[in-house]
Amino acid sequence: MTDDTCARRAEAVRDRYRATLGAVPGGVQERLRLAQDFDRLPTEEAIAALRHIVLTDSPLGGRVQQLVHFGQLLALGRAHPARIHARGALHAGAGIPDLIGVAETALITAGVPAYALGTEIIAELTPAEGAEQVRDPVGPGLPDADVVQEEFREPRVGAVRVQGDPVDARGAAKDLPK
Repeated sequence: MTDDTCARRAEAVRDRYRATLGAVPGGVQERLRLAQDFDRLPTEEAIAALRHIVLTDSPLGGRVQQLVHFGQLLALGRAHPARIHARGALHAGAGIPDLIGVAETALITAGVPAYALGTEIIAELTPAEGAEQVRDPVGPGLPDADVVQEEFREPRVGAVRVQGDPVDARGAAKDLPK
């Protein structure tokens, strides 16, 4: 295969990633470099073709598909790929509230570490100065995300401290019945 043909074929693979993610991830760039250097481009083309079929022919559509990827990667604790798919979801038309919803779902299905990773990624995608511009309600008829987060900070009757001591609404420790 000529260098020109190889370069065109590698660029076609990059174009598929740009179409779904808006950019070519660094890991893909490295794989393509190795594939070109060692005449293994057909492997990368096959991966890209399968990926393209699964992502573009999915009944979920691009936006939901990227949100699903984001959630699965949060649950697996895969920070770097989760960042890629969060950006891919935004590229496909999702909004910050959609990403927040996925992170909250990850909290229920995979625990606080998945939620913390999700909010870390979302914070990176939300400009500090423009945060007021991108804040939307968490969902229809629900308060802003800040209000919801504040509610979670307040101790509740019957809540349990990390040490296992029950607390009342003021956060004071309560005696356990014997």
